[in-house]
Amino acid sequence: MVNVTYDASGDLISSTGTVFNLGDIAWTLASTALVWIMIPGVGFFYSGLLRRKNALNMIYLSMMTVAMVSFQWFFWGYSLAFSDTASPYIGNLKYFALRNVLDQPSIGSPRVPAIVFCVFQLMFAAITPMIAIGAVAERSRLGPLLAFVFVWSTLVYDPIACWTWNSQGWSYVLGGLDFAGGTPVHISSGTAALAISLYLGKRRGYGTERLAYKPHNTTYVILGTVFLWFGWFGFNGGSALSANLRATQACIVTNLAASVGGLTWMLWDYRLERKWSVVGFCSGAIAGLVAITPGSGYVGSPAAVLFGFMAGTVCNFATQLKFIFKYDDTLDIFASHAIGGIVGNVLTGLFAQSSVAGADGITMIPGGWLDQNYRQLGIQLADSVSGLSYSFVMTTIILWVMHYIPGLRLRCDEETEILGVDDAEMGEFAYDYVALENEVMPRSEYNVGASSGSREPQHTAATTSQISEEKHAGEEDVSRVHFKIESLLDGMT
Repeated sequence: MVNVTYDASGDLISSTGTVFNLGDIAWTLASTALVWIMIPGVGFFYSGLLRRKNALNMIYLSMMTVAMVSFQWFFWGYSLAFSDTASPYIGNLKYFALRNVLDQPSIGSPRVPAIVFCVFQLMFAAITPMIAIGAVAERSRLGPLLAFVFVWSTLVYDPIACWTWNSQGWSYVLGGLDFAGGTPVHISSGTAALAISLYLGKRRGYGTERLAYKPHNTTYVILGTVFLWFGWFGFNGGSALSANLRATQACIVTNLAASVGGLTWMLWDYRLERKWSVVGFCSGAIAGLVAITPGSGYVGSPAAVLFGFMAGTVCNFATQLKFIFKYDDTLDIFASHAIGGIVGNVLTGLFAQSSVAGADGITMIPGGWLDQNYRQLGIQLADSVSGLSYSFVMTTIILWVMHYIPGLRLRCDEETEILGVDDAEMGEFAYDYVALENEVMPRSEYNVGASSGSREPQHTAATTSQISEEKHAGEEDVSRVHFKIESLLDGMT
């Protein structure tokens, strides 16, 4: 039984004698809820980008991931990542099943008790594998993903979180600066997505017009972005683990980087098709949010503009890597999260300032290049390369071990891919009319120059003749679709 009291100002006095400000606890718990809403946000974002016959399973996977990682975090995840007797690489089972995780000061900050820090960090642990498994889109069985999420969280996320944020971790001791998850969340998940894409191989029809589709529900893409942008205030601002000026500054730079990133990506896309793409804007906003994540508690507002611009530019062009190296990263997760995380880590090494970090009254860092601490860039690069390499190798090993275990192979059969994962694996649909048609789509809805369905087509500028031909063909196809729908309704009546 925890015995706590309160002082004259209303602050909580734990059984260990530590005083916790209730405002700091309240802000961290509110941030926990904000980060939670990001997880279905990822599901909606991914769902909107896919074809309608594969829309529901991404939303389901977001909720499944929350549930599975919540159990894993309780079971041993928290202990492996944040036990205070950890090795430089991974923790032990000191806090197995959350034993004795109560009112003692947390390893993350003396301002909040361990139990509050535990539930806050759970949300980071839950969203990371969800980002990664978006790579299974349209070609994976759902059952084995339950096992994959549990194993991946244990063998990949927990060690990287330990060496990054645990005071015993090698990157932490070396002086790595990662405020809210550039390496543990984004580089690890983005690289895992690349490993998954290579393991699963290309989707049926890859490189043909059949897969040159645009997102089936742009509203879902916008809704997912809204959830993510909204929740990211808790993701970055909450990582201060206190309601103070540093948390406020983190919120400022988070919003600014997202805004600049969205505008930058949209403008880069405008040069190709002369269209103001909301999918491009949303993709750029998320790239900006990814990049600012490691530096949000270390950099000032002017630097956030550069974070957003560089993320919107570098991640946009990084989407072309899948065309160069011929892999099917359906949702451009590697380009947006792994590359975006590396951009953020590098820029943090350049623009981190001790004055910004010290806005909480307790953090002292030597800063980055702006503070003449030139070795910081090397530390940031070492951390980025380590996270990328470890995640790729371990994810590949996990996938191939599961491949040879009966019942755990991820790749679905061709029939499931044709029918759609929603129908074949779930027997349910995102929309009640999906079963009535097999992806009837006017050719005018196809991406000009695209060779795979994704958020970003191959960078091939549309010519006037192409646009004219697409418009004419689209008008004919729309007429045929209307005729089919009318015939179907007549038959139903």
